Amino acid sequence: MTTVSSDPTVAAEAATRVGRARTLPPLTPKLVAGVGLAGAIILFGLIGPLVVGDPSRVNDIGLSGPSGEFLLGTTQTGQDVLAQLAYATRGSLIIGAVVGVLSIALSAFFGIVGAYAGGWVDEGFSLFSNVMLVIPGLPLVIIISSYVQDKSLLLIAVVLAITSWAGSARVLRGFTLSVRSRDYVAAARVSGEKSWRILCVEILPNLIPLLASQAVFAVIFAILGEAGLSFLGLGASGSFTWGTMLYYAQNGLALRLEAWWWFVPPGLLIALFGAALSLINFSIDEIINPKLRTQTRAARKGWGFSRRELKTIAKEDEL
Repeated sequence: MTTVSSDPTVAAEAATRVGRARTLPPLTPKLVAGVGLAGAIILFGLIGPLVVGDPSRVNDIGLSGPSGEFLLGTTQTGQDVLAQLAYATRGSLIIGAVVGVLSIALSAFFGIVGAYAGGWVDEGFSLFSNVMLVIPGLPLVIIISSYVQDKSLLLIAVVLAITSWAGSARVLRGFTLSVRSRDYVAAARVSGEKSWRILCVEILPNLIPLLASQAVFAVIFAILGEAGLSFLGLGASGSFTWGTMLYYAQNGLALRLEAWWWFVPPGLLIALFGAALSLINFSIDEIINPKLRTQTRAARKGWGFSRRELKTIAKEDEL
């Protein structure tokens, strides 16, 4: 038997908790699968290098397939592919994390701060963002990388971040202009609140889902961009990443020699991690726009509905 408290304060708190529980986004299968898969790969990149051997150690085995001693086989020089894969996962994740942080920091500064400040600041930031947006990213990255001989993971990450923030800045600027014109932001200005507090308390919380989506997209771009540069021989020097593994496998004629254990694992991890981040990005889009989640469910169940039920669902979405 359920009892209801007569205290209005307790009742109000209970109603608030119920309202918050209803507003929490549900755990969709896409989000669970994406977080689980990405978490497993990240865990492998963090713990793997601690338990495997030296990836650069040369053995006198030569090119050999998976065995009890080498679970993923060896390269032409007898190097352990599993050890290289563990270190390569860590290197690619480091590049993705650095590019994600730098890209979001630059896009937030030029997009959010410029849109809130307005005037000549907004015009100057917008002009600079447009100039960076029209500059072709891949040729610029290739030119910068080709002129630097000793390239570290940090340098590759900075180069990728410089060429990937402008698009996110344009998106954040447009959304910030919309939030800036709302009543509660105007009320905070009239009450004399400081600009930094309005940005951090009134505007930034509304942009967190969008920032998360842009960060996920930046990480995907960074990992794929680094893999492309490394495959062309312009990647980090003396470091293991998924791209450098594919580059060395190509130079070692792994495909012609049918050494699938050399090039399939890094390519598979790139595909799986990209798919996991894409699933997370789709879930964030549904959190930002609840109507998208409702329309997706309706489309998925639409074949089992009658025409009258579909009309009822359409009316509910409009409300």
